[in-house]
Amino acid sequence: MTQQHTKTDQAPAAPSFRTAKFGIGAVVRHRIYPFRGIVFDVDPVFDNTEEWWLAIPEEVRPRKDQPFYHLLAENAETEYVAYVSEQNLLPDTSGEALRHTGIGEMFVRDDAGTYRVRDRAPN
Repeated sequence: MTQQHTKTDQAPAAPSFRTAKFGIGAVVRHRIYPFRGIVFDVDPVFDNTEEWWLAIPEEVRPRKDQPFYHLLAENAETEYVAYVSEQNLLPDTSGEALRHTGIGEMFVRDDAGTYRVRDRAPN
């Protein structure tokens, strides 16, 4: 007697990740809202709470299957940390320096205006 084997215990397919369009230190601006910022971290896909995602109005709610960026962000009034989907970001080509007070802790701006991650000396 032979046994029939069925493949029911397959591992789930690995999520497909897109390559992030912006890297650490990239200066970006929001495509709708008037703010800009510098990327300090990237999630390959959405990695925030469901509550946060559902709080975004449905007509502008981004897809979850794309890179999301942590930004040291600023607008005309204030500085803050933002979490933004790739579909809502554009490169900021203004060349204007950012004023966010957190930038100096993480980045150095070179003579060409490019932000590089600051070297961290061990404590």
